[in-house]
Amino acid sequence: MNLATIDIVIILGYVVITVLFGLYVSKKASKSLNSYFLGGNEIPWYYLGLSNASGMFDISGTMWAVTIMFVYGIKSAWLPWAWPVWNQVFIFVFLAAWLRRSNVLTGAQWITYRFGKGLGARWSHIIVTVFAVISTLGFMAYFFEGIGKFVVIFFPWDLSFNIGSLPVSSEQAYALIIIGVTTLYTLKGGMYSVVATEVLQFLIMTISCLVIGYIALNAVTFEQVDAAVPQNWKNLSFGMNMDIDWTGYIDSVNKKIEDDGFSLFGFLFMMMIFKGIFASLAGPVPSYDMQRVLSTRNEVEASKMSALTIVVLSIPRYLMIAGFAVLCLVYMGPELQTMGSRFDFETILPEAIQRFVPIGVKGLLLAGLLAAFMGTFAAFVNSAPAYIVNDIYKKYINPNASNKTYIRCSYVASISLVVVGVIGGFFASSINALTLWLTFGLYGGYAAANVLKWIWWRFNAYGYFGGMLAGLIASTILPEIFSDMSSIYLFPYVLIISFIGCLVGVYLYKADDMEVLKHFYKTTKPWGFWKPVVSEIQKTEPDFLPNKSFKIDMFNCIIGIVWQMTFVLAPMYLIIKEYNRLYIVIGVMIATSVILKKTWYDTLEIKGKSIKSKKQIKRNEVTLARETTKL
Repeated sequence: MNLATIDIVIILGYVVITVLFGLYVSKKASKSLNSYFLGGNEIPWYYLGLSNASGMFDISGTMWAVTIMFVYGIKSAWLPWAWPVWNQVFIFVFLAAWLRRSNVLTGAQWITYRFGKGLGARWSHIIVTVFAVISTLGFMAYFFEGIGKFVVIFFPWDLSFNIGSLPVSSEQAYALIIIGVTTLYTLKGGMYSVVATEVLQFLIMTISCLVIGYIALNAVTFEQVDAAVPQNWKNLSFGMNMDIDWTGYIDSVNKKIEDDGFSLFGFLFMMMIFKGIFASLAGPVPSYDMQRVLSTRNEVEASKMSALTIVVLSIPRYLMIAGFAVLCLVYMGPELQTMGSRFDFETILPEAIQRFVPIGVKGLLLAGLLAAFMGTFAAFVNSAPAYIVNDIYKKYINPNASNKTYIRCSYVASISLVVVGVIGGFFASSINALTLWLTFGLYGGYAAANVLKWIWWRFNAYGYFGGMLAGLIASTILPEIFSDMSSIYLFPYVLIISFIGCLVGVYLYKADDMEVLKHFYKTTKPWGFWKPVVSEIQKTEPDFLPNKSFKIDMFNCIIGIVWQMTFVLAPMYLIIKEYNRLYIVIGVMIATSVILKKTWYDTLEIKGKSIKSKKQIKRNEVTLARETTKL
């Protein structure tokens, strides 16, 4: 058996505690849909921030991150920009506040808030729900693919079987078991269960990451790393080509780089910037990240929560990622050279845990990684049914049902989504392929309509529906037509098709109701092209001022991206013992932190005092009314 008894006890003990906790909080979660999906807007922002970080600490993503650092070295710090990871910066700088001011339950419900209740708004409402479901199914397939590859290395029992003529491998059988357990506790506990267990999971993962970083620091020398990697592996800078040649080190890695489609790195980087700007301005997709923002108490806490996610996630996670990548390079490199193309690079993480982590710590780390998987999967299981139940069933089918009926419907929706997502996982080719499709293909169809909804008053509900529909069709069909082309390079085409769909809808139909637009702008107050709406508001409210924060918000976004990058690079340079570069990164980290403190955080504090003063005024008014009644 590959695991010691103590490791198995730790893992099973954690799983049992997690499930029991989910059942324990189920009564609190079942009070209402708001309690179930948003925790009643009672959960403190720092808990939500830790929960959000834990939700992003998934096994599939961590396996991918370890693999790309092993292959691309320090340049791998750029590759998560493909998501883009710095959408979190745009969220904490301004989008979190814009979103939270809406006071809605889901991203689809937000459509009514933006476009009203006409036919076009109903179509838009449905299409964003369809997108939420499709993206959730894609992520579930992505999680299924990762968890199976991960656990099969540690558990030697062969669980393979057949469902009719369909063979189910041992990897897939383990994935089915873990997903089943995760779905159980999430169904019962809702957002309370997700947040509470994710905070615990985050603490376990942070301890595990620090241990792995410590092991790597003490087990590997600067000279060993230098001898194990090719030229330019340690360089953050790049030209038009990747310029990393693994010949003579691990020859098969060159084939991996070619298959990934990352050889023309300069072109890839430009594509990531282009995609990143649009995807970030579009705001969070309708999934767990958006649900965390909507779950906060107010707009100030929503912004703080999103910034905290970056701080607490990056350093511990990249200590572990860099630690495992370096341990594998130094101690497994010669073995992998002899194996040639037979080695699956996406299994580097579980192989490293199996070989380099001591007994006891291994159980803690595996419990943490399983916890991370369960947390991320649970977050999706919690978020997607909110759209099906609240935005389809409640809105169009049964608007007068009891809370108990809606929550039971959410159970059915959750189970159905999990089943379909798992079926998709059976046919997935690799984690990397799913990553590229999700980040470039599917999100390409989301970006156009969701940028325009914030910044252009004339962008109507039909434009939103047309853009989303065109984007979904393009992101589904183009990868099939151009099957030999990476999803990375299809993004501009998907985006253009989506923009065309937007403009067709805008100019075939009239603008949305001005009263709806006035209400949206007064409460959300985005910057952009809103002059006609502002003029209408000022007819009755002459003192009303538009949002003129575009320049400072963009400045803070640029500083924030650099700031976020320092949290990724610092642990990397620490593990490979490049101390001079580490000191430079720490200096940049301090400088950008000071700038953000003055240009972003201090303005939040002013807003926070304003919110508190309004609450105090309201409390004083209530007290005065009571005293008057007594008199």
